[in-house]
Amino acid sequence: MVPDYKAIQKAAEGYKDDMVRFLRKMISYPSESCEEKEVVACIKAEMEKLGYDKVEVDGLGNVIGWMGEGEKIIAIDSHIDTVGIGNRENWTADPYEGYETDEIIYGRGGSDQEGGMASAAYSGRIMKDMGLIPEGYKLMVVGSVQEEDCDGMCWQYIVNKDGIRPEFVISTEPTDGGIYRGHRGRMEIRVDVKGVSCHGSAPERGDNAIYKMADILQNIRALNANGCDENTEIKGLVKMLDPKYNPEHYEDARFLGRGTCTVSQIFYTSPSRCAVADSCAISVDRRMTAGETWESCLQEIRDLPAVKKYGDDVQVSMYMYDRPSWTGEVYETEAYFPTWINRENAAHVKALVDAHKALFGEKRIGAPSAMSTREGRPLTDKWTFSTNGVAIQGRYGIPCVGFGPGAESQAHAPNEITWKQDLVTCAALYAAAISLYPDEEKTGDVTQFRAGKTNNDIQ
Repeated sequence: MVPDYKAIQKAAEGYKDDMVRFLRKMISYPSESCEEKEVVACIKAEMEKLGYDKVEVDGLGNVIGWMGEGEKIIAIDSHIDTVGIGNRENWTADPYEGYETDEIIYGRGGSDQEGGMASAAYSGRIMKDMGLIPEGYKLMVVGSVQEEDCDGMCWQYIVNKDGIRPEFVISTEPTDGGIYRGHRGRMEIRVDVKGVSCHGSAPERGDNAIYKMADILQNIRALNANGCDENTEIKGLVKMLDPKYNPEHYEDARFLGRGTCTVSQIFYTSPSRCAVADSCAISVDRRMTAGETWESCLQEIRDLPAVKKYGDDVQVSMYMYDRPSWTGEVYETEAYFPTWINRENAAHVKALVDAHKALFGEKRIGAPSAMSTREGRPLTDKWTFSTNGVAIQGRYGIPCVGFGPGAESQAHAPNEITWKQDLVTCAALYAAAISLYPDEEKTGDVTQFRAGKTNNDIQ
């Protein structure tokens, strides 16, 4: 079936005001991770108004709307939690009341990523009205929770607890007008150092854990900043772009970009302000490129000179996540989020590219004020940050591809905006692309690189 592209564009444009209204309503509800109850109710009501065949909220609190009657599932995912607002003084207007102009919508969550939810919900209505859901399929539109806290855990729940495994998933995370087929993975690593306390008047009697950590901090900084010359003691993470150090996956690493690490938190214990610290710990945000594994990232820190110097006084581990959702449900998992890339010629990626070319041409498009960030960039690319794709594709190998309203640069930033025209563009593309998904072109080798799960007994 060849879609009527002009009719799809007209239908999406006709829903523009409704999508703007819906997005502004979602923005009005503060919805940080584990506090999404009100925005879930808002989305459920909107889906019911739009005539979804079924709308449900699962045990974790994900809101799911269904269209169609087929056995196979195509899903569109939007995470509906946001980060906080940070320092309120950095915002020029109320981040939850927001405002709109002819071109943009202002407020927390506009780009990251309740705008995607607005486009996805209305694309389902367009598909129903125009008969665009392929025969044998049904559409699953997901408003997923807790992504900002623990990327992909919501989809671990959907796959393992709800027992749902779609044929492929479109992520509506912001893509700045591009179609994204992968991104780096990440880990949350903890380093603990033991010391011995004593009175601060005679520090030589103790063993200061903060001083030990100071050495380790400098090593971690070097791991991120250094090159990889032979005479460099701590070879930097840039080494994974070099075929010498990453012979099987250096090309994939060059596509995704090098891995990075940074210290994000520091903790200590001490009997008092006039005592030597007897422990110190840090959190490390580790971004992983192709060819790096969860084991290699932990070992890399264990092998740092300062870590070896302090021996058994240092422990390097991976964080676990067990925060209750807004429903009270707990899904304990690792703070490990696997890297993934899909092949550019995979059927599900091709469906979005073909739909974009038919609707809008071969170049990224956008509202006038967004074009400076979009012009000259390839249509098919990758995210800088990570998404729920870490579970969908990274853990489970379920084909995933991204196209979403807004820009990565707006994510987690004060004065967040998204563009009204992006809502229309995305709703039209979802409706057209799903009808182009060719069963006959599906293959089992859609994955170009996938880090996969750990050897722990966690699904």
